[in-house]
Amino acid sequence: MHKVSFIGGGNMAAAIIGGLIASGTSPTDIEVVEINADARAQLSARFGVVTHTDLSQARLHPLIVLAVKPQSLPEVAAALASRLAGHLVISIVAGIRVADLARWLGGHRRIVRTMPNTPALVQAGVTGLYAPPGVDQDARSQAEAVLRAVGGVVWVEDESWLDAVTAVSGSGPAYVFYFIESLEAAAVAQGLPAATARQLALQTFFGAAKLALESSEEPAVLRQRVTSKGGTTERGLAALDAAAVKRGIAQAVEAASLRSAELGDELGRLA
Repeated sequence: MHKVSFIGGGNMAAAIIGGLIASGTSPTDIEVVEINADARAQLSARFGVVTHTDLSQARLHPLIVLAVKPQSLPEVAAALASRLAGHLVISIVAGIRVADLARWLGGHRRIVRTMPNTPALVQAGVTGLYAPPGVDQDARSQAEAVLRAVGGVVWVEDESWLDAVTAVSGSGPAYVFYFIESLEAAAVAQGLPAATARQLALQTFFGAAKLALESSEEPAVLRQRVTSKGGTTERGLAALDAAAVKRGIAQAVEAASLRSAELGDELGRLA
């Protein structure tokens, strides 16, 4: 792993920094530019990394991770543009397309765009990555290594597919939390104590996901194995089908994907 410069030191950047260090990267090989004094102090105390208040103070290592708010990126990119040579720029900024970032960076093209999700905070995330055709395999491998520090990775061949990635895995944790909330509330409505309801809902989601991850069988097969003819699960699934839950999930993903595309258009007009 090359030395890495983080521009922005928020929660996702901190998660990646922690993952990199846990994977063997030395804290001395990481620098962070972060304007918030409290965030800088926390990063220094927690990880022992070098922090700066301003981009002009940064050394700019061969790998640069952009982790600022989307609205701040045009200004940050403009400040970076004149200092870039062979740097690999990895963006974890939601919604900003490669063409817009390249334009703000003065034509720099060695860019990998990524879409991580919040389970990265506990090293259990999944990240979608896209690189334009001109980005070489070495750069792709370096970007993948950075994001693997916080979970799995999935490459997409078409940048527009990142809208679907955003809708599924980026927004997906919220859908899961929504279902957990609902399952927990339903358990309480059946008379279970709140603490018991929460433990059952959380452990059921964790266990089912772990089983699906570790099994060679499709989720549909695993579902069928739980569903005995005439049993409780069959009756429960029938109620979900009657409520059009599957269609609702599809509509949620479609709506989120459309919004992701709209945000890309809007954010591309920032500068």
